[in-house]
Amino acid sequence: MEDAYSIIGGNKLIGKVSLSGAKNIALKVLIAALLFDSKVVLKNIPQIADITELIHLLRLLEVDISYFENTVTIDSSSLSPNQVDMLHASKIRVSFLLFAPLLYRFGKASIPNPGGCRLGARSIDRIIQGLEALGIKITYHSETGYYNAKMSKKPTGKFSFVKSSHTGTEMMIMMSIFCEGSVVIENSAQEPEVDDLISFLNEGGANISRSGKSIVVKGVKKLVQKKPFRISSDRVEAATYATLAIASGGDVTIGQIPDHFIKNFVNTLESMGAGVERISSGIWRFFGGMKLIPVNIETAPFPGFLTDWQPLLAVIMTQAVGESVIHERIFESRFSYVSELRRLGAIIEYVEYQVVNHDSHYDFQYNSTKVYNQTIQITGPQKLHGGVMTVLDLRAGATLAIAALIAQGTSYVKGVHHIERGYEDFVKKVCKLGGDIKKI
Repeated sequence: MEDAYSIIGGNKLIGKVSLSGAKNIALKVLIAALLFDSKVVLKNIPQIADITELIHLLRLLEVDISYFENTVTIDSSSLSPNQVDMLHASKIRVSFLLFAPLLYRFGKASIPNPGGCRLGARSIDRIIQGLEALGIKITYHSETGYYNAKMSKKPTGKFSFVKSSHTGTEMMIMMSIFCEGSVVIENSAQEPEVDDLISFLNEGGANISRSGKSIVVKGVKKLVQKKPFRISSDRVEAATYATLAIASGGDVTIGQIPDHFIKNFVNTLESMGAGVERISSGIWRFFGGMKLIPVNIETAPFPGFLTDWQPLLAVIMTQAVGESVIHERIFESRFSYVSELRRLGAIIEYVEYQVVNHDSHYDFQYNSTKVYNQTIQITGPQKLHGGVMTVLDLRAGATLAIAALIAQGTSYVKGVHHIERGYEDFVKKVCKLGGDIKKI
């Protein structure tokens, strides 16, 4: 097998899509489940490569896990203090969150530098600063590539992130569950995936409350699950099939997805004149066939425009009449898809974007001595043609597949294992909508 898709484009995508569970919730609750004194049952876990990798990693730590269809049952009573495997941990960024259950169970842990998509220098400094603020001693050993951490007493205190951190907020929450007294987390991430994690922990007996960007965690003695927990649908998958419908001139109904998960994406589509209809709570219809208006967007932490959405919107922008702009604030290397879309005839160029204070404007660690390309301008409408493209990261992969599906002729998308890291049954779902795609 060539790790590639063969795609014949030009069909209108029409039909219904049942959304899968959110990757960025499933990965976190799988790790948080290790904090429980009981067995944990999780529903709507997507069958994707990242989940498979994490489950394999947990089994190496002697966690008893059954994974049938979309249900996972976890028994962590035999959790081992073994060093976290470098090969599998390097493939998924969330492996760093294993510090929480391992430190609580054994008082020390060794975890390698985390992996994931290469979207720039995804610094974990904010996470380490948070751990240190709770009294955790952590050191990095460059000769081994491992971080070693020790916890001599239960955490307590207060920590404020200099810049909001999604994974950092989740780490601080997990590390505070069994704290002494309480822990206050300021300037926390407000993403809905974080709130799902909080709901999961609170259902098990945790005492976590949020007010805006402030989270207060009051220590409890133990966590016990009383009923299975079902994770929410994936808001990036929702945007993916909305994009397929609109860009192809098709008509796709998706569900279920909490309205606030995709509100900002929907608002942007409506401002472009795209077809959007809220059928009922959690059920949305997206359709094309109308003139699309260009739009300018910049990515930002929730409730702003999600960085994972911008590659998808770029495809719709190739079909809008005029010049659209995307300004990326979250990651420094999020435009790997630009050169590949150009292979299909897309007109995209890097442009300057006026920023007053770079340090506060960008979510990544800005280096004034480095040259950044954070803004692109897309000119449309453009008839895309077939070509050969290579996927370099997960969301860019979905973007290239969509571009090939709306292009005229045959395309080949290589490196599709990136897509399969985050999308359940992508080929099957697209074929059901009338797309001509197959793995080769």
